[in-house]
Amino acid sequence: MSTVQIKGDETPPADSLASRLNGALHDILESSWLVVLCAVILAVLGGSILIAVTDPDVIAASAYFFSRPGDTFVAIWEAVSGAYVAFFNGAIYNLKRPEFATGIKPITETLTFATPLIMAGLGVGLTFRAGLFNIGGRGQMLFGAAFGGWVAFAIPLPPGVHAAVAILIGMLAGALFASIAGVLKAYTGAHEVIVTIMLNYIAGALIVFMLTTQGLLQAPGQQNPKSPPTMATAILPKLFGDQYRLHLGFILAIIATIAVWWILERSSLGFKLRAVGLNPSAAKTAGINVKRIIITAMAISGALVGLAGVNQVIGTETSGFSSGVDAGIGFDAITVALLGKSTPWGIFAAGILFGAFKAGGYTMQGAEGIQIDIVAVVQSLIVLFIAAPPLVRAIFRLPAPGSKRRQKKAKDDIDSTTEAVSA
Repeated sequence: MSTVQIKGDETPPADSLASRLNGALHDILESSWLVVLCAVILAVLGGSILIAVTDPDVIAASAYFFSRPGDTFVAIWEAVSGAYVAFFNGAIYNLKRPEFATGIKPITETLTFATPLIMAGLGVGLTFRAGLFNIGGRGQMLFGAAFGGWVAFAIPLPPGVHAAVAILIGMLAGALFASIAGVLKAYTGAHEVIVTIMLNYIAGALIVFMLTTQGLLQAPGQQNPKSPPTMATAILPKLFGDQYRLHLGFILAIIATIAVWWILERSSLGFKLRAVGLNPSAAKTAGINVKRIIITAMAISGALVGLAGVNQVIGTETSGFSSGVDAGIGFDAITVALLGKSTPWGIFAAGILFGAFKAGGYTMQGAEGIQIDIVAVVQSLIVLFIAAPPLVRAIFRLPAPGSKRRQKKAKDDIDSTTEAVSA
């Protein structure tokens, strides 16, 4: 068999170039990120079907579908397109606003909603990499908000220093509360899922008690379970002026993402975390203190989730907080971590996506009368499809990882390389 040798700047043979392009395309098709994208597409399609079947105009037009089917299809198009245009106007850019300054407000709202989701998602994702499942985000957020918020409204400090101390105390509170589950897991074998669920109830009841007790978290003279407002010296500054809600917390989310990436990918601690997550027994044999790593992972996770909690009280809800300050973020963080494949920048992107769902969902509800639960269904469908990658691959006809085609390509590459060397 003759071979063509490439020398100098000669043009490579067409079949070699085609082989490389096919290989690159095949790698893309087998990418887990493509599966995530396809899962999002399927979830949006599912949401579109729900929007269509629940729209009053579609229901009315379907009553005479067989006599005038075009009316039904027009009604479906208007319902679905109107919903997603409203979503775009509420989450990305409001096309109805003539001025750029007001038109970009939706994207700032998306980033505001995304900020605590990114912080908490990083915490949950880090435990995933360590082979743990931290489902106690609500309790850790409440502890971070309570103790960081107490510093923010009760202890007068200079501007800048005040916010920094509140953040530090909030993160420490979240870390200590999460460490309880880490210690029980490491030294008693208690399952972290059960422990963190129970700790959520404990944190919720404890915060309600503190918010209804004068001298603890309840505002003086307040009958409702609500804290005093955050002192002005502790409030995180707005990034683009008072007309937008986006504040310095988003920059902190970026810093947290970089820090978690460095921990997981560039530090010895990250190597140990990943080793324990892959195989605790092998990690122990290699000399890694598995118990210490479990506790450390839970502590760092709790600190990140606690950061999300204190972000709420000194950045978003500065007029005082209640027991609902977590706003379901502790549980949504699990979805964000799953969608982000437990990688820092994947979680960052997933947090922004879910922030867009929150910001755009309210606009869809107000402009088109669509139930906000439809957005929740779309989020749930994303998780469902991500949890079933074989189903997504089957629907989109994507090759499975390590498929026969890829194995054949690898064999052909080896054979061609061997022939070229022998020639």
